Amino acid sequence: MGKSRLSLWFAKRTVKGTLTALVSLSLLLFGPGVSARSDAVVSFPNTENKIALTFDDGPHPKYTEEILDILAENQIKATFFIIGQNAEKYPEIVQRIVDEGHEIGNHTYTHPHMRATSKEQLNEEIEKTEKLLEGICSYKPVLFRPPEGFCCSTVESCAKGYHYHIMLWDIDTCDWAHNSVDNIVKTVVGKAKTGDIILCHDFVTKPSPTPEALLQFIPRLKAKGFEFVTVSELLESEHV
Repeated sequence: MGKSRLSLWFAKRTVKGTLTALVSLSLLLFGPGVSARSDAVVSFPNTENKIALTFDDGPHPKYTEEILDILAENQIKATFFIIGQNAEKYPEIVQRIVDEGHEIGNHTYTHPHMRATSKEQLNEEIEKTEKLLEGICSYKPVLFRPPEGFCCSTVESCAKGYHYHIMLWDIDTCDWAHNSVDNIVKTVVGKAKTGDIILCHDFVTKPSPTPEALLQFIPRLKAKGFEFVTVSELLESEHV
């Protein structure tokens, strides 16, 4: 979905109960860090059995490449929420993500602790990453994912100022905490439903369980009839 179409979707998102449901789910998942007036999206139920696979914190010189290989083998697209300082280290991987048809979102430059970040600092984080991505691959993201899933009026104001839409998630694989492969697979396969946004990470400091987990849960979800799409494509689907 292009920037203008995505903006139009948000402008028209007035279906009775939709925002209320999203806010309630956000509060349940993330606690008081999420504002009660948040417009952040955590899922988008649709009639086409589409779900979105997302990856945070990359690119990573090993794991992002492995994940891209797995996505290519399975002929699916995903959304990568990129940290600017990592993109600066590995621009060739960012370019590969774009070249292979995946979506990129802004995930700040240094992944700061949001509760200790001022509006001015957050603006700088967002803008620095945006300019960096434009310089690497001529790509202007339209999606923003705040670190730690922290969404408040300041985060919303900053995102809006750069014409971003905030995207969170409703299935957390906890791969960032080095969850076991078996637990990740059980969580994703057991919870997955139409419209879900799944949170994974392509940058993990210790040995990552993510590639092996993907190899197991992607075919199982495909067998259940799910179609993997980018977040923007998910929003474009025929909603319930």
